[in-house]
Amino acid sequence: MQKPFKIMLLFGTRAEAIKLAPIIEQMKRDPSTWKPSIVIAAQQRRPLLQQTMEFLNLTADFDLDLSGLKNTDYAEQLSQLIHNLDNVINAGQPDMLLVVGDAVTSLAASLVSFYNHLPLGHVEAGLRTYDKYLPFPDEMHRRITDNLADLYFAPTTRARDNLLSEHHSAQQIYVTGNPVIDSVKERLTTNFQSDLLEQIPDDHRIIILTMQRVESIGAPMKRVFHTMRDIVETNEDVDLIYPVYPNSEVMSLADEVLGNKERIHLIQPLNHGDFLNLAARCDFIVTDSGGIQEEAPAIHKPVLLLREKTERQEAVDVGAVKVVGTDPTSIQQAVFTLLNDHKAYKKMDQAENPFGDGHASERILDIIENYLSKK
Repeated sequence: MQKPFKIMLLFGTRAEAIKLAPIIEQMKRDPSTWKPSIVIAAQQRRPLLQQTMEFLNLTADFDLDLSGLKNTDYAEQLSQLIHNLDNVINAGQPDMLLVVGDAVTSLAASLVSFYNHLPLGHVEAGLRTYDKYLPFPDEMHRRITDNLADLYFAPTTRARDNLLSEHHSAQQIYVTGNPVIDSVKERLTTNFQSDLLEQIPDDHRIIILTMQRVESIGAPMKRVFHTMRDIVETNEDVDLIYPVYPNSEVMSLADEVLGNKERIHLIQPLNHGDFLNLAARCDFIVTDSGGIQEEAPAIHKPVLLLREKTERQEAVDVGAVKVVGTDPTSIQQAVFTLLNDHKAYKKMDQAENPFGDGHASERILDIIENYLSKK
């Protein structure tokens, strides 16, 4: 196959963009080898995705319009994505399709690539909870994508072992690390300036909260918001920072429970660089996010996970993440421990980062180049 290799990269969420960005950046440095083509597919998340793309200096070559669809219209999203992506592939004629993670975009890409006999590379392959409804619908998106992929870029040996146990070919599986760690290493800065941090006394502890998953919205989110408010009110040296997800139900609930409270800061969503640098200056993070479970160990910040299960068990095993769910007592006990038990805090704070060394994107492209050169 002749160089430059035409690689089509598809994403529809902020997390996907952040993880594919280092790979795209590496491609742009070597135009004689690579010709990347960026395809985006966003719906209600479009403003966040646009903010992220501007920060990462990415421009879409194709935009699969999903306007008018809700985030929970999974079947309709998949239907439109398959139809639109098939047209884009016929127009762009790529040599390979590259996706990341577990969004509906990855599922759609796996099906379209299969129907078009087009090689598919799956970044962040092999993560599992082995509960098809947790996280929903991500677990099954990832599993089906792995069933149809041609190259598996597993972030860890555990992810590789999951793939091997499912009888995927060892010759197609590569442990590369996660490219999000490439982004973390590039975005951190020593001279970060923040008006918000300047408002918080130096002797206060800072907790960052992020909560936005579909299954969290409603009663679980309300429980967590009330719990975090109680924690702040009973600890006079604790500030809570919550970048509020731009969903009307989330914003309304955040304003109702957390709004206009002393030492609780409701802020707009941050670009990836600002969030990382803010997180690097906090004490710990309470979150339902998948990506933060990977990023936080790289900056040595403990994570309390607002889920019942995690597909990133490696972070739990090394002690960087503790699964607390949304039960108020469980959250309060875990927060109390981190605030008051120095030894327990240090154990989480100093845990080893299991997700790579910041060179995943280079490894992934070396593997793809070798694969396509033989076709």
